Amino acid sequence: MNITLDGFIAATDGGLDWHLNNWTTDMADLLAQQLNDADTILLGRNTYSAMAAYWPAVSTGLLLSRADLAYATMINSCEKVVCSTTLKKTRWDNSRVISANIRREISKLKQQPGKDIIVYGSRTLVQYLSKFNLIDEYLLWLYPVTIGRGMLLFDHPQKLELMDSKTLSSGVVVLRYSGCFARDSKYCVSALANRAY
Repeated sequence: MNITLDGFIAATDGGLDWHLNNWTTDMADLLAQQLNDADTILLGRNTYSAMAAYWPAVSTGLLLSRADLAYATMINSCEKVVCSTTLKKTRWDNSRVISANIRREISKLKQQPGKDIIVYGSRTLVQYLSKFNLIDEYLLWLYPVTIGRGMLLFDHPQKLELMDSKTLSSGVVVLRYSGCFARDSKYCVSALANRAY
């Protein structure tokens, strides 16, 4: 999750220029590694719609670098689970919708064998999962910028425990926080967590 120093994940209009202007090769490599460690992406409807309009089309582009093409192939082949009460059908390969009992369905998904489950963007979904203590880890990419106002990631007080940090060449600091209050809770499902093996 990309976040500014003042706690915003997007401008008030949803704009992400502050994040795109800071993109570097080591960031692309780390993002690809994180996706490689996962096989399922949880998305809210808005993020899903934007990504579904972009990634299938870009994967056929002739101007992509080899690394970008590899990333497009990975993201297109991952399972995408969209949490939405309004989206009725999906148009991106390997996508499905959860529209009811999201907490229970995510818990069931967590019990299946596989790699990590991650969330991209999807502020409302992250806030929902957070409210029910369903996130094992937050991986926050803290950008050395402020935007003054915008969309906040957190909508309620939360205490997180820093597990790891890494500074990238752009000055972005990748922070990994434990997100569960009750670490042994069977409902402690994740935006970034290992599944049961």
